Amino acid sequence: MAVAEVKDGKFVESASAASLAKDKVKNKSTLDKDAFLGLLVAQMKYQDPLEPTSNTEFVAQYAQFSSLEQMQNMANTMELTRASSMVGKVVVVNTTDSAGRETQIEGRVDYVSYENGKSYVSINGGLYSLDDVYAVEDQDYLDAVELANQLMLAIDKLPIMDNFTLDNADTVTALKKIYDAMSDYEKNFVSEDHVKKLEEYVARVKQLLEDKEQNNTGGSNSSGDGSNSGGSTDGTEKS
Repeated sequence: MAVAEVKDGKFVESASAASLAKDKVKNKSTLDKDAFLGLLVAQMKYQDPLEPTSNTEFVAQYAQFSSLEQMQNMANTMELTRASSMVGKVVVVNTTDSAGRETQIEGRVDYVSYENGKSYVSINGGLYSLDDVYAVEDQDYLDAVELANQLMLAIDKLPIMDNFTLDNADTVTALKKIYDAMSDYEKNFVSEDHVKKLEEYVARVKQLLEDKEQNNTGGSNSSGDGSNSGGSTDGTEKS
């Protein structure tokens, strides 16, 4: 059961409730077909009997409203189509609660609700007006940003160059493989500083490996035959 936030002895309206309340105020300000017909009947009822409005004028007014109503229905259909296309996608909603705090809600649209000619999107269990949707985020974009952020975070965790040893060589090699396997689109989200830093670590690993190889082979070139060229070893003296 959801519990409303209480501040200064008053219930604080949630972002979802504020979005719905704001939309209801908009709906009350619109003139629907029934309201127009009521005004038309009132106009006919209280018109000047000495100068009555002609039937042609009434028909023209009704025709204008009918045309407007068709345009509104078309706009509502387009709005519903737009809202339905967001189902399953991640969106960002900008809204303001009753305390005047601007809030950004980000989440996947679970379903779309249509009420009184208005569309609402369901995000994390709350309903928000379609008018409050600020951005729609593509899943490929989200995945690319997440991959780039994880790569940059791993690069930042590498030791400084002065403390870098071959113990970290496998990590650098793995990060380099990940970067090389990324698409051009995904690489766009990796900063140039991190790419440069990764290349410096790769070069450092190569240098350390070369130094290690030289140290291993440095003392193997010296050798001695240990032979004795002084003379006979049998103790006899030649005459």
